[in-house]
Amino acid sequence: MKFGTKAIHAGQVPDPSTGAVMTPIYQTSTFWQESPGKHQGYAYARGKNPTRSALEKCLAELEGAKYGLCFSSGMGSIDAIVKLLRPGDEVITGDDLYGGTYRMFTKVFAHFGLKFHFIDMKDANNIKKHVNDKTKMIWLETPTNPTMQIIDIEACAKIAKEHKLILAVDNTFASPYLQNPLALGADIVMHSVTKYIGGHSDVIMGALCLNDEKLYTELAFIHNSCGATPGPMDSFLVLRGIKTLHIRMERHCYNGRIIAEYLKTHPKIDRLYWPGFPDHPNHAIAKKQMKDFGGMISFSLKGNKQEDAFRIASSMKVFTLAESLGGVESLINHPATMTHASIPKAEREHAGVVDSLLRLSVGIEDVSDLLDDLKQALNA
Repeated sequence: MKFGTKAIHAGQVPDPSTGAVMTPIYQTSTFWQESPGKHQGYAYARGKNPTRSALEKCLAELEGAKYGLCFSSGMGSIDAIVKLLRPGDEVITGDDLYGGTYRMFTKVFAHFGLKFHFIDMKDANNIKKHVNDKTKMIWLETPTNPTMQIIDIEACAKIAKEHKLILAVDNTFASPYLQNPLALGADIVMHSVTKYIGGHSDVIMGALCLNDEKLYTELAFIHNSCGATPGPMDSFLVLRGIKTLHIRMERHCYNGRIIAEYLKTHPKIDRLYWPGFPDHPNHAIAKKQMKDFGGMISFSLKGNKQEDAFRIASSMKVFTLAESLGGVESLINHPATMTHASIPKAEREHAGVVDSLLRLSVGIEDVSDLLDDLKQALNA
């Protein structure tokens, strides 16, 4: 079954009680039991809910996974993964990382005796230098947020298997339409479902997809025990959003390419980050492991003045200045003061998150309107 068909049908069957084509919203906290412990697979909605179960099956199929788990946020799903570890364990991760992930690693879990190594992962061989007998996990994003670094998932998977490490991949920027890390050897795929999968900026949710039964059992225990589970209404909205994921991603990629090509030659742009250009670092790897290059673009300005970035971002008429990404509407973001503000300035700048950097989430509007908006804002 092809992706577009899976997006519409995976994990969903007509409701057995009514024949409803769309999975109903099972808005209940608890379920009837014939006798203590004897029920139809559902007892209490924190553990399982039929609407959420349908979504988890759908996401698993889209990622080529056996198992799926949905969480109340992307951070909730990352939190569950890190809870697989124990005090003294170490994690190797990238030096260009979503600010919320960095904050969780350094401000929450570091206090519990976990150590995180933030390294340049563009050359996967660099990972080997940091592996020791305490290393238990490799955590990576690709493309990274916000400088679109491309990490070789297959090469990282080989290193992880050689040293018996868990490889977890944040696949949010690509979505399962563009990239499937499990097929490249990853153990766990994480999504901020809030972004491309939900696609309409109306849901906060996270998800994990995986094939290993032991890992799934551990994560399902954490999922239920710690309670970061989404409600049925959010699950329904995401199921609805997924039905157009393949169509939306095609348009995101189409618009993204045109916007990137326009910005590449603009006289005010200093550096442009979009993995579709042949001169982008690891472009060949992106071409190998991704179906297309997506609608996420970042750029810095000549002179590197924050006030210039603020002026441009605030002058947009179609692009909305806001947090998040991956919705049908185009967004512009200033990472240094918004999504990545929790990262110390020196570390931010080392990764390329300078004061003038702006990040675009290119939506699915008419691309001519987006180009006109960029032109007027850059000339404001």
